[in-house]
Amino acid sequence: MAKTPAKTTTKKAAGGTAAKHRKLQDAAMRSNEARPDKESKAPVQAGAREQPENPLPKQHQDKPGIEAKLRPKPKFLAPDYAGSGKLDGRVAIVTGGDSGIGRAVAVLFAREGADVAVMYLSEHEDAKETKARIEAEGRRCLLIAGDVKDSSFCDAAVAQTVKEFGRLDVLVNNAAFQQHVEAIEDLSDEQIDETFRTNIYGYMYMARAAVPHLGEGASIINTGSVTGLAGSKELLDYSSTKGAIHAFTMSLASQLLDRGIRVNAVAPGPVWTPLNPADRDAEAVAKFGEKSPMKRPAQPEELSPAFVFLAAPVCSSYITGLVLPVVGGPQQ
Repeated sequence: MAKTPAKTTTKKAAGGTAAKHRKLQDAAMRSNEARPDKESKAPVQAGAREQPENPLPKQHQDKPGIEAKLRPKPKFLAPDYAGSGKLDGRVAIVTGGDSGIGRAVAVLFAREGADVAVMYLSEHEDAKETKARIEAEGRRCLLIAGDVKDSSFCDAAVAQTVKEFGRLDVLVNNAAFQQHVEAIEDLSDEQIDETFRTNIYGYMYMARAAVPHLGEGASIINTGSVTGLAGSKELLDYSSTKGAIHAFTMSLASQLLDRGIRVNAVAPGPVWTPLNPADRDAEAVAKFGEKSPMKRPAQPEELSPAFVFLAAPVCSSYITGLVLPVVGGPQQ
């Protein structure tokens, strides 16, 4: 019996596979054309409660921005979050803790059993509200006003916290300066200096002051940003500092590993805080966050549980050097 040449057999097999591929292609195209557009046009709600959506009210504030004047008010109380003593007996410092992410973190830390020192620039009304919310959780709060660009202030604030509460277990570096500029030619020396001194110098000053008081099981958490991962064309200086914060986080984590002090970062996407209407014009503020994967900005209470997770040894004792993105979905 004559054998079919191997070359002929291979050619027939290849032809059959190609025909099969075309058949699958045709079926997929027919089903795709018949199916209605599945791309969501509406903001995504994936939590226990519905969060505010775009368009937000048009508004603008002078810096540094006051949370009490924001409309709608940022959601920070996380009423569906039940504390379970994850930070019982611990003491935390939160810089930029008067409002926004910092306020939400301070409140949840208190709900988990921590006393909290809230450091802030000059937003006294917001700071008093944060203090009241911490005390409503049954914990103590120390308010410390000043500028993290000043290393002597950072040293004094840490010393004051330790004197008041007797210890220090968690440092959250969160204070930030941000200002959009459309062209690099318009990015002044003064703005570059202010952004870097606040956003990265301040983090280093605070960590340097805090570390001598931190023991095994302590934690440092830095607030990074999606802009430090993906960049932002109108936030050249801010994005650069956030990238530096991520590198600082990983580097300090390596340095402090043998001392049992964990260092991590949370990198948020757009979050509804006073930073935003104090940075953009009213028209831009109304659209803030609509280009995120969930097509809306996060609320602070959607970020704060990530900080609890990284602060609590019972949750994250084997995690250090992590930059945790909380950005509302995959970045396209």
